[in-house]
Order: sequence, then C-alpha cells, then structure tokens
Amino acid sequence: MTDYRVIPDPTVVSMTAPGQIAVPLTDLRRAPDGPRDRQALYGDAVTILAQLGAWSYVQLRKDDYCGYVITSALGAEQVPTHRVTAPATHAYQQPDMKTPDLASLSFASHVTVTSDRRGFAQTPLGHIPLQHLSPNDYVSGDPAMVAELFLGTPYLWGGNSRWGIDCSGLVQAAFLACGIPCPGDSDQQQQSLGDFLAAGTPFERNDLLFWKGHVALVTAVDLMIHANAHKMAVTLEPISQAIPRIAGSDGSCRATDMR
Repeated sequence: MTDYRVIPDPTVVSMTAPGQIAVPLTDLRRAPDGPRDRQALYGDAVTILAQLGAWSYVQLRKDDYCGYVITSALGAEQVPTHRVTAPATHAYQQPDMKTPDLASLSFASHVTVTSDRRGFAQTPLGHIPLQHLSPNDYVSGDPAMVAELFLGTPYLWGGNSRWGIDCSGLVQAAFLACGIPCPGDSDQQQQSLGDFLAAGTPFERNDLLFWKGHVALVTAVDLMIHANAHKMAVTLEPISQAIPRIAGSDGSCRATDMR
C-alpha cells in the first residue's frame, strides 16, 4: 500500500478534499494508467489528495488504501443511507424490474435512498429492489456467511466486487461487513487481524489461514473458502487438501485465531 502522506508525482496539484466513488466500480491504480492494486465501489468515501488531469490520487477511507483513480469516477460526497447486502443488484429506470437497468452494483456498494415505491428504493443511480439493501449501519454477524455470498465469483487480481475478487478482497469484504476493521492486502491482514494459533489447535469458523501472498477463511473444522487462481473462482475446499497443495507454491501455512 502506498504511503498516503507522499504524493508520488511532484507535478500533481496537491489538495485535500472529500469525495466518493460515483461509478459502480473503478480500479485503484499504482500510477496513472498503471497496474491495478485494488478496486473501489460505488459510494466508497475517499479523500482526494492530488489531481493530475484525468487522474486523481485518493485515499479510501474504509481502509486507508491509496492509489490513482480516473477523475471522472469521482463525485461529490453524499451521506449514504443504505448499502447493498445482496451479492449484486441492478438499478432500474423505474420501480419496475421490466424497465431498463441503468447500472449494476456489487455487494457493499453504498447508496443514498431518497424515497421508496412499489418495493424499490429511489437513488441517484435509479431504482434498486429494497430486498437487496440494508440500512447503512447494519452489521452482519458472521464473516464466513458473508464470504459465501461470493461463491462462484471469478478470481481477479486486485478485485473487490462480485464481478471479480481476489483472496484478500474476499476476506476484507467479509470482515468489513461485520464491522471489523480490515486492510486490503493479505500481508497487512496477517499483521493486524487476530493472534496466531498454536500448532495442532483445531480450526474454528472464521479463523484465517495465511500463506505467502494468500489468505483463506475457515468455514468449518476442515473446510475453507477462498478466492484462488487454482480454480479461478471463489470456492470451498477441504483444508487438509489445500494446505499441502498451496504449500507447493506459497510456502507453509499459518493460522490466525479470530475468536
């Protein structure tokens, strides 16, 4: 993660201004037109630290992650009232599922509801089914259950959405939904979440398993969920099979107690 105190390009115009992501999904890049480090979702609050034409250097407020986003993806900060708690949803032109869909939103997107009618919430993006939303202060109680909403999601390096997600993005989505602060990268998660389990301690639901560059979430004594390149998707896998398989490329496994 880039140090947010250092503006990486001295030619940019430094600033400090509030904003938010105003498109359904955008990449958070290491440099303008550079590689993706993470992604930001609709409604994510940001602090705009610098601008350079078509690009802005921002800090995500949910985890302090920094990077460049396309300036056109930013909008004025609004107070969200709800967030998407279904795996994904659509915003429709009218409060009617047969009208054109205007946007697709992933789990954890934040929206501002101005009214509701016929089972739909009116938002600046369009009308969203009420059953796909929860009040913005709603807190889930089980990270593993949240992670299971992403089963079958394609693997995407640096991904943070239902359209594509990686191992640390999956863990972050699960823990943030439960009100547990969680950084965006697996090495930071290993340093900041829980305490290491002693060797031989049975795994429990919501423990974390770490390898070099990889993380998985325990769902049962011998079952874990992870976004993985082996299947190129979010899958469930027996822990007893995963540990020796992953060790071949990512080294030994360490477990973190989140109880």
